[in-house]
Amino acid sequence: MNLQSLSTKYLVKRIEDADISDVFALCEGNPLYYQYCPPFVTPESIKSDMLALPPGKTMEDKYYLGFYLDDQLIAIMDLIDGYPNAETAFIGFFMMDQRWQGKHIGTEIITEACSCLKEAGFSEVRLGYAKGNFQSEAFWFKNCFEKTGVEKQADNYVSVHMLRRL
Repeated sequence: MNLQSLSTKYLVKRIEDADISDVFALCEGNPLYYQYCPPFVTPESIKSDMLALPPGKTMEDKYYLGFYLDDQLIAIMDLIDGYPNAETAFIGFFMMDQRWQGKHIGTEIITEACSCLKEAGFSEVRLGYAKGNFQSEAFWFKNCFEKTGVEKQADNYVSVHMLRRL
C-alpha cells in the first residue's frame, strides 16, 4: 500500500520506536479516551500496540501510522489490511492531537483514507469503539460508520463494532 495515498494534505509515515515519545504526548493529551478504554497510555503500551495483531495477521498487514502537518504529529491510525476478511480494512485505533480536534481534520483524514482504501479494492472499513464514549461514537457516526450490532468484551471495556461500506 502506498501510505502517502491515504492523505493529500498530510505527510503519512509509519510510526517507529523513535516516534514513541511524540505518540505518547499526543495520546496523553486525550484523557477522555482512557476513561473509557483503560489503562492510561504509557510508552510501553504504545510499543505493545505497535506490535499487536489480530488473529491470522502478520506485521506485513499492519500499518501503525502518523499523520504529520509540517513536522508535527497530528493524528495516529492503526490500520490492518484485510481483516477480518480480504475485502475489509480494520482501523484498530485512531486518535487526533487534542489541539487539532474540532477543526474537521479528523474527518478529512478518515474521508481520504476511506477513498484510498476503496480505490485499493476494499469494500468496507471496520472498527470498534469503547461503549459509553459518546465523543468517539459521534465522530464515527459523523464519518458514515454504522453499528453492526456486535459488542464484545475486551480486557477493560466493551467494544462496539462499526463499519463503513465503501
